[in-house]
Amino acid sequence: MEPIALLPESFRKRRVGSPFCLGAAASLIFLGVFLLSASLKPPKVSPLLQIPSVGGWPFPFSTSPASSSSPSYSSVEIPQDGILNQTQEQNVSVVAKVEENGQHLEAKREEVVSEKKAPLQDPAEFSSNGSKIFSLPSKSHEGNDSRGENMQSKVSFSVRDNGNGSLGDSSIIRDNSSARFGGGEERPSQLEHNSDEYRNLDGCDIFDGRWARDDSKPYYPAGSCPYIDRDFNCHLNGRPDAEFVKWRWKPNKCDIPSLNSTDFLERLRGKKLVFVGDSLNRNMWESLVCILRHSIRSKKRVFEISGRKEFKKKGFYAFRFEDYNCSVDFVSAPFIVRESSFKGINGSIETLRLDLMDRTTSMYRDADIIVFNTGHWWTHEKTSRGEDYYQEGNHVHPRLKVLEAYKRALNTWAKWVDNNINSNRTKVFFRGYSVTHFRKGQWNSGGQCHKESEPIFEEKYLKKYPSKMKVLEHVLHGMKTPVTYLNISRLTAYRKDAHPSIYRMLYKTDEERVAAERAQDCSHWCLPGVPDTWNELLYASLLQSCKVS
Repeated sequence: MEPIALLPESFRKRRVGSPFCLGAAASLIFLGVFLLSASLKPPKVSPLLQIPSVGGWPFPFSTSPASSSSPSYSSVEIPQDGILNQTQEQNVSVVAKVEENGQHLEAKREEVVSEKKAPLQDPAEFSSNGSKIFSLPSKSHEGNDSRGENMQSKVSFSVRDNGNGSLGDSSIIRDNSSARFGGGEERPSQLEHNSDEYRNLDGCDIFDGRWARDDSKPYYPAGSCPYIDRDFNCHLNGRPDAEFVKWRWKPNKCDIPSLNSTDFLERLRGKKLVFVGDSLNRNMWESLVCILRHSIRSKKRVFEISGRKEFKKKGFYAFRFEDYNCSVDFVSAPFIVRESSFKGINGSIETLRLDLMDRTTSMYRDADIIVFNTGHWWTHEKTSRGEDYYQEGNHVHPRLKVLEAYKRALNTWAKWVDNNINSNRTKVFFRGYSVTHFRKGQWNSGGQCHKESEPIFEEKYLKKYPSKMKVLEHVLHGMKTPVTYLNISRLTAYRKDAHPSIYRMLYKTDEERVAAERAQDCSHWCLPGVPDTWNELLYASLLQSCKVS
């Protein structure tokens, strides 16, 4: 008998779109086994049954047995023709029954706390596909009931929107209600919330918003991740302030869930995610590795396959998460197209082949998720000047404007994606341009940002939308392969406070520190920091794609 025959007929007929979502089916089977085993063996701590009023999340949030001991909440979707068996605990009895005709649902929770019974929560509404969504804690905190109640209050979050896209003083949201999770604890998913405080991600532009104060950040404690390049490790390099990590991105018309590391890894089980691009994509890659690693109890089971801990050199790097049989990789390809050379009358010159992809394509052609970027290397002197540098075929352009060259390079990339990527198997992203904040010069002429300690608060001070991203949008519009544009330009434009600046290394003397002010980094980002939010938006975008599929 084929394995698919074991599933209900209605489930077999359901279409599953994105490969990232396929792990959800396995999660349902795992959860069923988990609940059955739980009914045979009383746990140490009684679980709570939560029924949030949330609809339209057809793919369950599952918890791997390899996750940390801290709580990780899983949303369990029960089809109308299925029955969730009764689970009996010491002080809690949970009964959830769905009749075969799908007309009625009975849910009961009875909890004994100081010889008093807690009332049943309001039942959830039907989701868009007609099913009910339950939320069960996969593992409770050990301790008294009050702590569990506190955890529930921390999971929910408020939506306060002033109705405009500016980031003025009145737009700053100071929210100290969220609990901080450290010491390897996993953040619970923020999909458990009140329906009147949450608006669905459907149709929401999650990149249009503002920064809100959030003391629960960051996702991993500063100094806890050994895989951050020294240039990005501002904490290790002696940056004295930490307020720049206490912000979250707040879209204007919806709320995005926090990045649930356990769920992300479960969805990546058996898959390969690859970041392709320049050092800003390496910034984002290291951020995601650290976020996901923080949720793993046995840190030794997360490793770079070649044993390297420094990643600045060009090449291919792959982090394997052994418990999930998945990898999160980085391929250095700063232009995406090929750096080359041309033998002319006056000798050999360096060129950039606008008509050929970089030679690294074999390293990510088979990936399940690819995040591309290119942009910052197009601002350097040689590319900006465009003289005797851009090559197509055997022709080297005597002079070509950088925007035109950028468009031709992106067209080459777009053709490669359309001809080589199976969109039924691979999800493609392009991360937009990350705004820089140099004052009194550029990166190679004494530009500075080391005295910045808070974001820009008023929209009128933001830089204009990058012209290269307008070119990108035009190219994406003409592609047959669906590509999700991670438009992070606006959100980075606010964050003049979060660059490494002079904290790229640990200085032994005051003289070294003074000298460092003449060569600051106001392009990349401290970790923990802003790239954590990029990955939060990547996660939200993947959830959106699952919803659509």
